Amino acid sequence: MPPAVRSAAEMVLHPRAGAPTGFLPAGFLLTGFLLLGLAAPVRAEETDLREFRIGMPVAALPASGYVDLACAARPETRLAAWSEYRTCPAEPETGLHEVSFRYDETTPLARSSERFAGTKVAGQPMLLSLLIGDDGRLDGLRMRTDPAAKLFERRKAFLFGDQVKARYGEEGWACRSLPPGDEEAPVGGIFIKEHCDKQTADRQYRLERWLYRHEGEELRKFSGGSIVTILRRNG
Repeated sequence: MPPAVRSAAEMVLHPRAGAPTGFLPAGFLLTGFLLLGLAAPVRAEETDLREFRIGMPVAALPASGYVDLACAARPETRLAAWSEYRTCPAEPETGLHEVSFRYDETTPLARSSERFAGTKVAGQPMLLSLLIGDDGRLDGLRMRTDPAAKLFERRKAFLFGDQVKARYGEEGWACRSLPPGDEEAPVGGIFIKEHCDKQTADRQYRLERWLYRHEGEELRKFSGGSIVTILRRNG
């Protein structure tokens, strides 16, 4: 576990006298680590997220279970099916068409329990999107923690990075920590701006996570989250 995250854990489990209260509630870390056990490291024959597997053709994408398909860069542009992905502009960095979506909340499982309600990954509310190439294949996917989630969920959004590493393999990550920018300050003594990359034979993983606030702002107005992008490697 990175030192900054370990410090966050220690702050929750053994709070210092006089430490700010109301940011990291007792028990949140245990919940996050329990979620780690739900995801074993991915193997070649497994999917990358639910029914989605990098490299699968658009024609094989599930026709049900997912709603509100739209262009991630232009949310007002709605799509009737995955096959309309070319309607969305290709993003400059990857040249892929990013299609956002949500989980269908009308399914029996979603209606059975709050645990399965909403669009979540490992219990964390997410903004999800597929990255589709001009060749008609799923060339990537992106997971962003939802900045509009409830406060208690946003408090642990930066921990999603550890869940990602557990899911896709702990080894092989190259991470670097970035220094605070102008007027960026720690939250409860913790400052995180981390960028990580990992490559396997057929995939490239990118992880960004952060936790900080702007000087002078109240503690609850912090900035915290994670973004994970998985891309197909060609050769």
